[in-house]
Amino acid sequence: MKIGLLNGPNLNLLGKREPAVYGNFSLDDVYNNLKKIAGKSNEIVAFQSNIEGELINFIHLCPDSGVKYIIFNPGAYGHTSIALRDAIAGVDLKVVEVHISNIYKREEFRHKSLISPVSIGVISGFGIYSYEMALEYILKIENIKN
Repeated sequence: MKIGLLNGPNLNLLGKREPAVYGNFSLDDVYNNLKKIAGKSNEIVAFQSNIEGELINFIHLCPDSGVKYIIFNPGAYGHTSIALRDAIAGVDLKVVEVHISNIYKREEFRHKSLISPVSIGVISGFGIYSYEMALEYILKIENIKN
């Protein structure tokens, strides 16, 4: 099974940007951890961009490339992008929204996500484990279906 790992703006700075909020791990650490958990029978297709349109293009391409699920950390775009919300709603994919920090313990403008209503679930506040929990959920759901 192919699983997309999509990360939005500023997540390329993980490990350098505000470690007290986001931790000391890098985006490569996230990807490598997920590859280990996914095992050899699953493929993680990773993409990060600071550009909204590139994230939308990735979402649009996923169904044709065999991606069934996306683990998506939209970063700040989660709170502002109707276009990303519409891209998810417009394709036949299941998206798990993740956030490294607990968005509800932060500034009030981060409390509302435009991505959540078109996602199958949201995991927030568990650092690098937010991604891992999303993947574990996907793998368990797929095993139940098969």
